[in-house]
Amino acid sequence: MTYKVLIVDDDPMVADINRHYVEKNDSFSVKGIARNGEEALAFLEKDSVDLIVLDVFMPVMDGIETLKNIRNRKDNVEVIMVTAANDTATLEQTMHLGVMDYLVKPFSLERLQVALEKFVAKHKFISQNTVLDQSKIDSLITTSSAPAIVKAEELPKGIQKKTLDKILEFFDTATYWQSVDMISKKLGISIVTIRHYLNYLVQEKVLEETINYETGGHPSVLYRKLAK
Repeated sequence: MTYKVLIVDDDPMVADINRHYVEKNDSFSVKGIARNGEEALAFLEKDSVDLIVLDVFMPVMDGIETLKNIRNRKDNVEVIMVTAANDTATLEQTMHLGVMDYLVKPFSLERLQVALEKFVAKHKFISQNTVLDQSKIDSLITTSSAPAIVKAEELPKGIQKKTLDKILEFFDTATYWQSVDMISKKLGISIVTIRHYLNYLVQEKVLEETINYETGGHPSVLYRKLAK
């Protein structure tokens, strides 16, 4: 399945970068770019999307007001909020309005991919579980448990058991948080491939991730084995 995305940002260069980042993931396709909230709402009057990557600070109508309008319209769409602001007031306000993730500029390709994979995992879970009991609800909204990895014959497309076992073996002996670059160099596997497998392992709750903002440049996503 390919999920449709609308990017809303007043900076054409940033919007194009976000489009490029989103379309690095084969599960997503950018269907439109809007430069402010009014353009976004006009787009949604004619077309539907599954996900909106929404900037906070924009002219004409900012992201907060746009998000309020989207929720009032009861559009069935998820929102990833993007902002240069890292104050708790903005974060709290957007969380109350039901954003699924919150990215602070400048964010990395890896961090956006984490947000996209969360979206995919949530939608797959809901589509596969039409009736939810308490345990299924708990697994949807928390990452406290770590279920076993699926069997080899059940692995999704693009996941090979030999490569997966190699990465799992690495994390069995890794003591500290690991970056994509570090894992790629140690295992001799391309960064693109490593990222694909790490996203899968996070989705399966075998690994956990965190963001390292003390890199001197773009934030870096770090990974380690989730404690059982």
